[in-house]
Amino acid sequence: MNSSLQSKGYYPPPAFYFKIEFTATQGQDTAFQEVSGLNVTIEYDQVAEGGENFFYQLPKPPKYDNLVLKRGMADMSSPLVLWCSSILGPDFAKPVEPRSLNISLLNEQGDPCRVWNIVNALPVKWQIDGFNSTKNSVAIETIELTYNYFTREDSSYGH
Repeated sequence: MNSSLQSKGYYPPPAFYFKIEFTATQGQDTAFQEVSGLNVTIEYDQVAEGGENFFYQLPKPPKYDNLVLKRGMADMSSPLVLWCSSILGPDFAKPVEPRSLNISLLNEQGDPCRVWNIVNALPVKWQIDGFNSTKNSVAIETIELTYNYFTREDSSYGH
């Protein structure tokens, strides 16, 4: 890390203190043990210029990886479970409703220091980890979401 940042009292925030909030269900159903998939990549096409041996790099639209949320299995009254069930369940009679969410990395006081705004998320996979009679562990559900894009904000609370 840059030593001038350390001399100003900046240290990267820890990755274990975070919260997730779905904009449609503020304050409910937001405890997760792990989140991953905040990745964006861009590819380029090489285009040859006529009569020359030069290539131009033209960008393609960015690609966003799926967002993966893991937590202890929730009950059927969970707003997130109900939303996933309405889209991934066998009924599929209701219109598909994308949801936006915020992923906040928190500082020592519990205030957001970095926030990622995930736009128009939809569930694409809902998985229950395997059950094993030889282990003493919590049943884990994994929810995978596709989304249009994300933006990042540095909060005024700082770190």
